[in-house]
Amino acid sequence: MQAVEEGRVSFGVDGAFYRRETRIVRDLGVLAGWVYRQQVGALRVLDGMTGCGVRSLRYGAESGASWVWANEGNPDLRGLLEENLKGAIASGRCKLTFENAHRVFFHCYSEQDYYDLVDVDCFGSAAPYFTTALWAVKIGGLLYLTSTDGRSATGHLPSKSLQDYGAFARSHPAAHEQGLRLLLGALQQEAASRGMGIEPIFSLYRSNTYRVMVRLGAKVRLTPQNYGFLGYCHHCGDYQGVAWEKLGRSVCLRDERPLTLTGPMWLGELGDRTFLNLMRSSSLPHLDSSLPRLLDLLQAEVDFPPYFYTLQAIGKRGKLDLPPKAQLIQALQAQGHRATATHLNPQGLKTTASLATCIAVARGILGKKNRLEI
Repeated sequence: MQAVEEGRVSFGVDGAFYRRETRIVRDLGVLAGWVYRQQVGALRVLDGMTGCGVRSLRYGAESGASWVWANEGNPDLRGLLEENLKGAIASGRCKLTFENAHRVFFHCYSEQDYYDLVDVDCFGSAAPYFTTALWAVKIGGLLYLTSTDGRSATGHLPSKSLQDYGAFARSHPAAHEQGLRLLLGALQQEAASRGMGIEPIFSLYRSNTYRVMVRLGAKVRLTPQNYGFLGYCHHCGDYQGVAWEKLGRSVCLRDERPLTLTGPMWLGELGDRTFLNLMRSSSLPHLDSSLPRLLDLLQAEVDFPPYFYTLQAIGKRGKLDLPPKAQLIQALQAQGHRATATHLNPQGLKTTASLATCIAVARGILGKKNRLEI
C-alpha cells in the first residue's frame, strides 16, 4: 500500500475516503488545536469520524495532543486504521474504536470525559450532530463541524433547511455565507437550550463544503440581535437585517418592496479575530503555503454585515463595466466605508456600504479613468 504524506505524517488511504484538495481544512484544525494548547496547556482530541486517520495523526504529531480518541463508524477500515495509527496507539496517546459517533459522544457525557477539541467531519447534513457533539466538548473547548449539504443551506431545498436548521433558507447571491450562518445559528440555539453558548472561532466555505469551529461557553450568547433574519430585495439587490419584532413589516428601505427572508440564523461575528491572529502569527511548520492569505481574509471579514456583494451583481445592477476589485475596495474605504475582500467568493466583497453606493463609487472610478484617458 502506497503511503501518502501530509504535514508531518504519512498514512495509507486504501478503501478510505481522502481528498488531498481539502488539506487546508485539516491545516486549520491542526493549527487551532496548537494555539488552544498554547493557551490552555493541554489538548485532548476526539476525532469522531476519523476516516483514514489523517486528522488523528496530525493532531497528535503537529498540534501536540496528549491524547487522541480516533473513532470510525465503518468497521471495514479496521485493518487500514490499525496500520496507520499503530505508532500512536503503541505510544499510549491514542485509542481507536469503531462505534456510531452519537454513542461515542453520549459516552463522553455519561462518563464526564469531556474533550478540548471535538472534530466531526461528517458527510451530508451536520444537523444530526448539532445536539450530540456538544455533549462531548468541555466548557471552553472547541467543536469543528462539517456540512456538505449545500443545496439546503443555499435555499434550493427550503423545506429541507427547515427540517435541518429550523430555518427557512432562500436563494440569493450571498447564499454561501448564509450556509455558514445557518450552521452557527443552529449550534447557537442548541447550546442556548442547555443554558450555554458558542463563540465562533472561524467560519469557512470551501469546495462546496461548510466548516465552522466554535468554542463552547458557559454563558448564553443567543439574543434577538444576533439571531434573526436576513432580508434580500430582488428588485434592487440590497440586503438588510430584519428583527423579530419587524417581521410583519419587512420591506426594503430603499424601494419599500417586500423582502425575501431567510432565517432565523446567526447574524453575529463569523470568527474570533484575536484567536485567528494567534493562528496567523504562529510558526507551526508543514502547513499549506496559502494558509496565511486565507487567515488574513478570515480575520478581515469577521464582523461585517451578514452578506456580501459580487462584482457581477454590482456590474449588472449598475449596467457598467467594473474596475478591479481591489480598486473598488480602496475607493469605498476612502469614502469612509468599511470594505474587504472575502474568502466566500473570489469575485465578492464585504462592505458596510449599500449596493447603490458600490455602484456609484464604481461609476466614479470609471468616469475618472475615462477623463484621464481623454
